[in-house]
Amino acid sequence: MALELQTDYPPMEAKSVDEIPRGDDWLYEPKWDGFRCVAFRDGDVVHLQSKAGQPLARYFPELVEALLALKAKQFVLDGEIVVPDGSGGLSFDALLQRVHPAESRIKRLAGETPSTYIVFDLLAGANGKSLVTKPLRERRALLEKFAAKEFPGGTERLQLSPATDDYDIAVKWFGKVGAALDGIMAKKAEDFYRSGTREGMVKIKPVRTADCVVGGFRYASKGKVVGSLLLGLYDSAGLLNHIGFCSAMKTDTKKELTPQLEKLISPPGFTGSAPGGPSRWSTERSTQWQPLKPELVVEVEWDHFTNGRFRHGTKFVRWRPDKPPKKCTMDQVAIEGSGAAAMLERTVES
Repeated sequence: MALELQTDYPPMEAKSVDEIPRGDDWLYEPKWDGFRCVAFRDGDVVHLQSKAGQPLARYFPELVEALLALKAKQFVLDGEIVVPDGSGGLSFDALLQRVHPAESRIKRLAGETPSTYIVFDLLAGANGKSLVTKPLRERRALLEKFAAKEFPGGTERLQLSPATDDYDIAVKWFGKVGAALDGIMAKKAEDFYRSGTREGMVKIKPVRTADCVVGGFRYASKGKVVGSLLLGLYDSAGLLNHIGFCSAMKTDTKKELTPQLEKLISPPGFTGSAPGGPSRWSTERSTQWQPLKPELVVEVEWDHFTNGRFRHGTKFVRWRPDKPPKKCTMDQVAIEGSGAAAMLERTVES
């Protein structure tokens, strides 16, 4: 490519911190719930690169088409690929479905669940010259001019991410973290683009916990010792639904826990949705689990809850012998939509 920034260029990453940093030297942005992507264009060629350096263009042909439609023939953008859910939020599950080997399926999903590229940095301008040595505050101003010229007001496929240097606005954004927003990003406004490092940028995500019923468990792949706890919550009909798992426990703890759990083995375990249903992540072991009497309650830490389950494994916090299992209900994980569509309005209200 003729661009000074070549493909396989590692994006800048962030350190996790507990609080939003405060000061005149910070620029704040929403942290979107999608796939990080650096987009390169050189003439008629568009390359989409994941955070891990993998090509993404074949999975998102509608984004390639949108980027090729811009008047600028050379540029490099940094942003996030998301899939709007049609109700003002974003769907990470729909995004995951886009990464599929079958071209026919990709083409169909590109029409049914089209993606959007939310842009938050300009790494090379319309002349193809690198901007990474310029401070973020200057790059942001250049990005806003680029977006105003190339996709004014945003399009269905391309959007400019909001940004602010106002701490109070960042705090308000943090209060909207939920189904679409993953947290808040804070970046050093006078810093250059630190490719492949975690310097000069931090991310802040809320800590959430929930009290869950242990409705079953799976043995570890080796040895007859518990590998993971299967978690459940009661719905409004009084049914215990499987909503995820917890495996982050010390080996000694698992050994001590195994005979205690085995004494409670009794079907059905879950009376609503149960583990082991078919999915793109299913394995032969997915259906091999032991049902338990709904007597044990555990508090876990979690990050995302979508489509009726924790997206990732949870972190063990503590046992809750004081909590009645029937009090472990779905309202603990109810999240209001974070209004992703409204957050992408170009004018940010204070």
